[in-house]
Order: sequence, then structure tokens, then C-alpha cells
Amino acid sequence: MTASPYFVTLKRLIEEIGLTEYYMPVDSEEVHVTVSDLDRPGLELIGHLDYYDNRYLILFGLTEMSFLKNESHEQQLSQLEPIVSQTPPAMIIARDIEPLPSMMELARKYHVPILTTADNTSDLHAAIVSFLHVELAQRITRHGVLVEVYGEGILLIGDSGVGKSETAIELIKRGHRLIADDAVEIKRVSKKTLVGTSPENIRHFIELRGIGIINARRIFGIGGVKVSENIDLVINLELWNSKKVYDRMGMDDEYMEILGIEIPVVTIPVKPGRNLAVIIEVAAMNHRQKKMGYNGAQELLQNLGMDISPEDIGKKKIDTNW
Repeated sequence: MTASPYFVTLKRLIEEIGLTEYYMPVDSEEVHVTVSDLDRPGLELIGHLDYYDNRYLILFGLTEMSFLKNESHEQQLSQLEPIVSQTPPAMIIARDIEPLPSMMELARKYHVPILTTADNTSDLHAAIVSFLHVELAQRITRHGVLVEVYGEGILLIGDSGVGKSETAIELIKRGHRLIADDAVEIKRVSKKTLVGTSPENIRHFIELRGIGIINARRIFGIGGVKVSENIDLVINLELWNSKKVYDRMGMDDEYMEILGIEIPVVTIPVKPGRNLAVIIEVAAMNHRQKKMGYNGAQELLQNLGMDISPEDIGKKKIDTNW
């Protein structure tokens, strides 16, 4: 596994997962976890170390501990030392099982932390991997506004001054939630999912030209904001261009690639008199219907006696210069 350019401190992992520091020979803030998987040492305990990677956290469950308890102290040392001597970030023991004396001896010798928890091994493994996948995910930061509308994560993009922040304010007033304004940090947490959040130092602040900086959480309450949200749809706001032909049917699917994942895109022209908040609400509901298999344009054309096949529905990648 390739190490992430990002890291999570062992202290943060301990706090998020609820682990107990059984033995901590170093400052947990200075121990960095850089890969999002764990190693359950099965083959390693019988000497097969060909694919062992010391960047992994080592997880001992009931099976591994039972195996070791049946061995003599000297055998335990010979089985564990090839693993512990390579100084993994930490050894974690599930089910509140007491560390063996041999484990403590090697942990002190090589200054490897030992953490414990009452959680069962499978649940603990899933929780740690899920947390690390998000924290170590590939990411970019881009200019835009991220809002949640009817449960859909909507990323608003467009030129500066087109009205993204003003639209976000109107959406909050209508009961939706703000995740990020101006700078959106986007993480690829799986092969199909992007999660957006705001840099912590500007979280829930919005810049409104003519008014200045406001704190949306203070003004609209905790119900008007959210820390993170999946990105389901990109809406590109652009100033109305009378020479451009805009999509009036919605038959073709447009998308843009963000961190290698295709995200649907809708381009909305902006001009005086258009209620962008209402249009975005409709776009969110329409996108959800499409995900559930319904397309209003297809039904209309079928009602008019026109045969629509999957080949008639185009798919086009767009470049928004974003």
C-alpha cells in the first residue's frame, strides 16, 4: 500500500476511536499513522514476513492472543520480535485482553506503544479503517460553496461575484445547510465517493460583498450548518450569455471529473429576476429522482409518442475551468 502524503497522529486516533493507552513510551502526538489499513499478524507469527509492512498498526484479537498464550515465553519472544523490532506505530489489543509479558518486554525494548480497548476485533478494525480512509484520503481544495439541499450535497461553482454566497444564504433561510463557503476541501474517501468540508479556520463563515464576513452558525443557528457532506451534484453558475444555447430538456448527462470520480454537473445561467435558491432546490430533487430511475424529460417525450432508447441519452464531460 502506498503511504498517504497526509498523516494522523496516534493521539488523534486514540481520541476518535476511544482507545486506552496501556503503554506509551513516546509522545502520542509525535507518532504518525500514514496508511489506512491494519495488520492482523497471522502468518507473521509463524515467520512469514515477506509482505509485512511496519507502517501498519498491529491489531491483536482473540485468535492471535490465544495462539500466543499457548506458546512458551521464549517462543512468544521469537515470534513477536521480528514484528515489533520493525517499530510499527502501535500494537492494539481488542476485547480488553491483558498484554502478555513478552509483548510488554518487546514494547519497552523497541519503544512501541500498546493500546487496548473493550471493542471486539471486527468492529474495532472496521472503525479504525473507516476513520483512516477519510483522514488520509487524497484531497484538493477548490473555490466554491458546498450546501446540503434535501439531503443532496450540492457544490456551487462559478466565477467570483456570480452570487454563490448570496444563494447559500437564501438556501439556509429556506431550511437547508451550509458546509463550506469560498474554500471547499474535497476528499476522495472511496472509489465512488467524494466528501466535502471546510478548512477549520474558516468553517461556517461567509463573505457577503457590501456586508462583510458573517458567521452563519451564530446568525442562523446550529441547524443551518454542517461539518461535512458527500458531493452528489455540481451546479455551475454562470452569467447569462444570450449567444449560448442552454439545455432546455435535460436529456444529456453532463459531468466533471474531481479526483478521478465523475460527478454530474448542471449549468444554470444567472441573470436578474431568477430565483437561484428555488432553482437549486428543484435541481436537487430532480437529481435525486434521476438516481432513483426517473427522468421527466424521457417521460414527456414518450408521452409525445417518441421512442427513447439508452443510446439517445448522451453523456458529456465538461470543462468549467474550475
